Amino acid sequence: MVTITPDASERLSRTTIIWLTTVTAEGQPQSSPVWFLWESDRLITYSLPASPRVRNLRANPRVALNLNSDDEGGAVVTMEAEAVLEDGPPASEVPAYVAKYQALITAYGWTPESFARDYPQRIVITPTRLRAY
Repeated sequence: MVTITPDASERLSRTTIIWLTTVTAEGQPQSSPVWFLWESDRLITYSLPASPRVRNLRANPRVALNLNSDDEGGAVVTMEAEAVLEDGPPASEVPAYVAKYQALITAYGWTPESFARDYPQRIVITPTRLRAY
């Protein structure tokens, strides 16, 4: 398991968007902004089941993750990780996830339950390498 620095852990706990990069079968990296929950040294996110990211993960579970830097290009946090498509509680049954995204869920006209129906594919991502500077 990789050691996450306290500063990186704090940012992962409070940041609402992380960039998830998967790789297509042709080897093309594809980055997408995703909502996530930082929990027990892993990230949990949810996806549309037919999305390109899920298709990519079925073929290759290795991913990269990036938080936005500050305006001067500092405060960089990037990770290499392994992603697993798994069964588990839907987003609506994860209180910390709902609390973190309730305002955005409401702003998009969803309820936690409708979000969970639209984004049922649970993805658990475990970092294997961290770069923070």
